Amino acid sequence: MGSLAELMQSYVDLKSLNDFDGVTSTSIRGVHFYRDSQGNTRQPLVYQSGIIAIGQGYKRIYLGDQSVRYGAGDYVVVGVPMPLECEAFPEDGLPIMGISINVAPKTLHNLVNQLADQPLHQENEYSKSQAALNLGLKSECVNEALDECFKRLLLVLHDEVDSKVLGASIVEEIIYRVLMGKHGHVLFDLAKHDGHYARIAKVLDRLHADYANQITVESLAEQANMSLSGFHRAFRQVTTETPLQYLKKVRLNKAKELIVSEGKRASDAAILVGYTSPSQFSREFKRHFNATPKSLAG
Repeated sequence: MGSLAELMQSYVDLKSLNDFDGVTSTSIRGVHFYRDSQGNTRQPLVYQSGIIAIGQGYKRIYLGDQSVRYGAGDYVVVGVPMPLECEAFPEDGLPIMGISINVAPKTLHNLVNQLADQPLHQENEYSKSQAALNLGLKSECVNEALDECFKRLLLVLHDEVDSKVLGASIVEEIIYRVLMGKHGHVLFDLAKHDGHYARIAKVLDRLHADYANQITVESLAEQANMSLSGFHRAFRQVTTETPLQYLKKVRLNKAKELIVSEGKRASDAAILVGYTSPSQFSREFKRHFNATPKSLAG
């Protein structure tokens, strides 16, 4: 079958992606392919939630005072969208390549419900220590069963019919394998509607959808059905940020995307992401990215 890196390169050849750098959708819903021949120095960005597997090269991500390194043979579970800093490194002159898989709530809940009556050591261990909430992002070595799943996923991506017929079932198996892994609790807790982690996750969904609108911490706490102090504490446990810090980073990263990828003027981008003061936007943008909006414009 070949290694995961070999299958990824075969996919790149098939799809004529040898000159492509970035993230692209695949024929399987919720599965994206990533390729980067240059890498990057440490810079802020927002990691979307899901499962990320690297076939070649490596990355280091920083969240607060903690860091996670992952590369070929590793995967990362991102429970909620996380504003963090990341640096990426190609190795031996070969590009970084990876795949990311969105975890659909319906699929996750179906799997968790099927496992509800099973003696899950991972969940039991997690329930003993709320410290696991302190980092909504975990790295783990790919075991043999999961490695085989990732390889089958790459194989079916080579054929449109295979992707359509087999893709969803392989994605479901990958989510199951991750649930049963060392850091499966990250996904288990997302499925617990009344748990703090799941409540904060829903609040984050709102922040990423409504970032351009006026949002108060009080309204977020009300949505989570938590007291203001309890909401602040739970939010920091999950994201390491205050709600307003998190919102600011979401807005700034979206503004950067509008300026760099869509060619928007800084003043227009500021308004589109919810800023009312252009000078405040420019000041916070420069502090966050260590660069002015104008310097990043194409």
